[in-house]
Amino acid sequence: MAVKLRMKRMGRKGRPFYRVCAVDSRTMRDGRVLEELGYYDPSVADTDARAVLKKDRVAYWVGVGAQPSEKVAVLIRKYGENGSHLDKQTTALAKLKKKPVQA
Repeated sequence: MAVKLRMKRMGRKGRPFYRVCAVDSRTMRDGRVLEELGYYDPSVADTDARAVLKKDRVAYWVGVGAQPSEKVAVLIRKYGENGSHLDKQTTALAKLKKKPVQA
């Protein structure tokens, strides 16, 4: 079985939300997954807060030979275990959590 790391589309029409998943390469895009490894929300304003990955599990799947799709490979390079944008991501996520809720 060939394993791929790719995105599964969730959300409603016009408001996409993606889960980064490890799937069998023969499954359809939104089909059965082996493991969910994080998420990507393109509607978040701060680009560094859009993707959150389980770094240890992504490293495991890549280590056993799973092939990431093009977009997932970019996310792994930026926000994976030794990612280039990890510092920016932590500050962006902290700023997002501090944001006050408006009534």
